[in-house]
Amino acid sequence: MEFEFCVPCLFGLEGLCADELKRLNLHNVRTENGRVLFSGGAGDIAKANINLRTGERVLLVAGGTRADSFDELFEGVRAMPWERYIPVDGAFPVKGHSLGSKLHSVPDCQRIIKKAAVERLKSKHKTQWLKETGVKYQIQFSIMNDVAALYIDTTGAGLYKRGYRLAGNAAPLRETLAAAIVKLSRYRGRESVCDPFCGSGTIPIEAALAAINRAPGMNRSFQSQKWVWLERRVWADAVQEAKSREFHGSYDIWGGDIDPKSIDMATANAKRAGVSSHIRFETADALEFWRDVPGGIIMTNPPYGERVMLHSEAESIYRGFGIASKKLNDWKMYILSSHAEFERILGKTASKKRKLYNGMIKCDLYMYY
Repeated sequence: MEFEFCVPCLFGLEGLCADELKRLNLHNVRTENGRVLFSGGAGDIAKANINLRTGERVLLVAGGTRADSFDELFEGVRAMPWERYIPVDGAFPVKGHSLGSKLHSVPDCQRIIKKAAVERLKSKHKTQWLKETGVKYQIQFSIMNDVAALYIDTTGAGLYKRGYRLAGNAAPLRETLAAAIVKLSRYRGRESVCDPFCGSGTIPIEAALAAINRAPGMNRSFQSQKWVWLERRVWADAVQEAKSREFHGSYDIWGGDIDPKSIDMATANAKRAGVSSHIRFETADALEFWRDVPGGIIMTNPPYGERVMLHSEAESIYRGFGIASKKLNDWKMYILSSHAEFERILGKTASKKRKLYNGMIKCDLYMYY
């Protein structure tokens, strides 16, 4: 059976996520704002979940409908083939959001969608009562401009939760965004990589995972692994295929932070990710950063001055790091910051900028070639 899927992603990462899906040989890949759509079979549920680095989750598209009124929403949802996905004992909670639409009350929309799905499932499963004692099939909805899209979440905990980071520092960088920075740097495992503000180690860890080509979802579970109609072998096959594509080499990846507790945390995270042998973490002051190796890549996310320190403190760090980085020979830099005056304070004009979002914080990735 052919399915339609939707992969939500952070704004600015749609093209990277689409490229990943195409490299996985998935079909009919197309981008929209904040999401990427594709077509595939049951086995592609496992393939996408295990391999995607920049997507947030994999949603199975159940259908869409106009939603100018609650009656229209109810009838549209009831017409969708829920019985294909949800067995008679399946649990199917409903959550979602509504933007720019007449039906703006999310609790009321949840209630109508739940009622419509119940009516459909009772009719198709020929029962008067749905116990919902079995596996969860999370229904998600998005209502935008009076059009409702309905999904079933195949992922569970978001794809950015790789399983290696049990705790983060005060302002952790989402793993999917760190992976995007690595992709945008075009790192292929050959150059030296340094993160002078490594925090809990997310960027070096994602760089190491990319260098060895290890699928980021190898060490975690997904909600749809429990689904009765999705054969277990598709997960085993996807894992085996991912393992067969891994590389085995030697890589120069370094992470530094002025806080020893962050270094301890980063070291533990790298060990859980299975890449500790490829990364060297050290307690170090970024304002004294120096490498005598000609050529390499700096990928980093210095403090913004929004959550953990004052703007003036962040600016002092930028200024000091700008002075230190001028001594480097032929190094490329990819620096994520939300500060509007970042280039002026650093003392260097970026070769290129790319707008990205770290959670709800609008940032720019400043690229220095």
